[in-house]
Amino acid sequence: MAENVLHVENVTMQFGGVVAVNNLSLDVNKGEIVALIGPNGAGKTTAFNVITGVYAPTNGLVSFKGRTMVENHPQGKMKNNYLGENAGKYEHSIVKTPDQITKMGIARTFQNIRLFKNLTVFDNVLIARHMRSKANFLSATFRLNGKEEKENREKTLELLKMVGLDGVKDEIATSLPYGKQRRLEIARALATEPELLLLDEPAAGMNPQETDELSAFIRQIKQDFQLTVFVIEHHMDLVMEISDRIYVLDFGKLIAQGTPEVIQNDPRVISAYLGVQEDE
Repeated sequence: MAENVLHVENVTMQFGGVVAVNNLSLDVNKGEIVALIGPNGAGKTTAFNVITGVYAPTNGLVSFKGRTMVENHPQGKMKNNYLGENAGKYEHSIVKTPDQITKMGIARTFQNIRLFKNLTVFDNVLIARHMRSKANFLSATFRLNGKEEKENREKTLELLKMVGLDGVKDEIATSLPYGKQRRLEIARALATEPELLLLDEPAAGMNPQETDELSAFIRQIKQDFQLTVFVIEHHMDLVMEISDRIYVLDFGKLIAQGTPEVIQNDPRVISAYLGVQEDE
């Protein structure tokens, strides 16, 4: 029986009168690469934001390896009042903060690259490794964490070698070609030692060669880091090549799910992406 890693149950995310995600349920199992696809505005990134604690959902539950991360039900009992930007909007919620969710074993990238622009490649990844550090303010101030910091630097260099960025470790992040900036952002996520990696449109802005390289890279890191991967992507060639299963959203609702072969022949998916010509 497949081991469940991510469970999303009846999640709805409403902004005023706009329902961005409508009663979404899905599962991602250990070792899979699962894609979430749909037209622009379908609610894909909103779903990722709920999963990672950026938004408290209007309704629904998200759990990771059986542990509740995000939950909101109209008749529920308040257990945690942290709602980030949504504070005060919902009365009955459990919402782990993004850093708590990262520590649980989930990392993500963003549709728009969010590197530390003026830092080196090495320092971008080293900062992310500090998520797992045991040092506190006192030990860092009096430099009592020297051994741990040395290990962090060694592991950062090892990670950069694994992802093919050790040769540019001293370069400023924004000086890298676009494809390598995307790879660096993924490397920074890997530095937090995730079990589940969420990739939000990793091929956005890439040319065909870079997209092909990204496909191979995702498969490589899945194997090398023993990851489960959940990806949002518009490049259908990439999605069909790397995915074990696919979920399809349209106007916030799940309209199809299945293997790549099933999805690419589903008339509802074809209609959502291409539209249906009305009879004259």
